[in-house]
Amino acid sequence: MCTSALRFVCVSLLFSTSLSCYQCFVDVQESLRLCWGHILTEHNIRNVDACFRKLDRIFNNDQRVIQAGRVGKGYDKQLKEILDAEILPMVEEFDKKTNIDTVYEERLQTAADNFIAAASKLPRVSGCFPPCGFQSAGAVYNCITCQYDSCEFPLDCPVKEMKVTENSRTRMWCDVSFPLPNNIEMIWRFAEEVKTQQVDQFKEVTAGVDKLYSIPSVSLQHQGTYQCEIYSGQRSIVRLYYYLTVTPQVVAGHTELQEIFDLSLLPGGRLLTAPGGPPRSPLLLPSSLLLAVCLTALLLLLFLSLG
Repeated sequence: MCTSALRFVCVSLLFSTSLSCYQCFVDVQESLRLCWGHILTEHNIRNVDACFRKLDRIFNNDQRVIQAGRVGKGYDKQLKEILDAEILPMVEEFDKKTNIDTVYEERLQTAADNFIAAASKLPRVSGCFPPCGFQSAGAVYNCITCQYDSCEFPLDCPVKEMKVTENSRTRMWCDVSFPLPNNIEMIWRFAEEVKTQQVDQFKEVTAGVDKLYSIPSVSLQHQGTYQCEIYSGQRSIVRLYYYLTVTPQVVAGHTELQEIFDLSLLPGGRLLTAPGGPPRSPLLLPSSLLLAVCLTALLLLLFLSLG
């Protein structure tokens, strides 16, 4: 029977290495009862420490056990039920009774194999959706830390570029590809002219449950970065960013006309053939002689009209 000092050593041995599903769900006192009668065959002595090292090897160092425990959120209770069904009957059977180490080896390995088979049938997590956002629905149970791991993405999404013409209409959506809670709220903020993700540069524009932010008629003052932050209660879930570039309407019109002019004329006064259309006959400019004759005729008519 373990004294207080020996009990401390036993517990230290159990938790000295990385944890596993065994330590997450089986109480230390149950483990002490399980290992009380462990006999080393070679020396024919009772050795609890060797039993704890056996538990560590079978459950901690087998990646199949760790992977079997990576279940979706809420299924950790089923993991405990599966492991309890394997370990607790052994605790009652072995308590205050001696058994040789080969018996422990066989029974514990069978318990681990049964746990792997049963736990592997539990629902797996649906997955994480990169590149950003706090995604609790994508968490998986980790038997090394005895808690759920998040998807570990940053809260801030990359900035999305948007280009619009002055006086046109634009829309921005505050939506993500991963599942959101039911009680969400959106806060839209704006940082004028700059492209940034610095939170202190934004000013709040509107708040509510509407995912759409619309500008009916864009002006130059609307150029800058828009941030949409999605909340659930007091928790921030994700922040989306849109950088809006506004092109003045006059500049846009001049640019379009210049492009049309450049594409329409070719050397020699020929017009560019329309895409997909029949080839056009060359349009030649008037000759110098014809221009001189026309100019002389116009001058003669002018003199006659003046008398």
